[in-house]
Amino acid sequence: MISPTLDSLRTALHLLGVAVWVGGQIVLAGVVPAVRGVSREATLLMARGFARLAWPALLLVVFTGVWAFADIDPSSRGTAYSTTFGVKMLLVAVTAASAVVHSQGTSKLAKALGGAVGLAAGLGAAYLGVLMAHVGA
Repeated sequence: MISPTLDSLRTALHLLGVAVWVGGQIVLAGVVPAVRGVSREATLLMARGFARLAWPALLLVVFTGVWAFADIDPSSRGTAYSTTFGVKMLLVAVTAASAVVHSQGTSKLAKALGGAVGLAAGLGAAYLGVLMAHVGA
């Protein structure tokens, strides 16, 4: 068996956080329309339940991402890696800001745009993380 390391634990925690944050948004995108037709209260309860898991998951993603970045020498990775990292950080900020717009918004437009932009940005950040881990290493 391969011996576990602190790096593998950090990566696993990072991926767990991404799975909850992004995966949960995908699940909700499929479930909410059906539940909304049955009960507005059920929709709100579902959203609150997701938020109790999602925000700590995003904090876990940020914490483990900062931890991982602190363990590398960015100058040894080159300009493409640094540019990818910068775009990834922008997408992480956009996904978080969009989630705030979605959760605090009162109009259908704010809810829809916040949700759609937040999910797209989260998926983009996740993909750039894969690029950084496998191509830019």
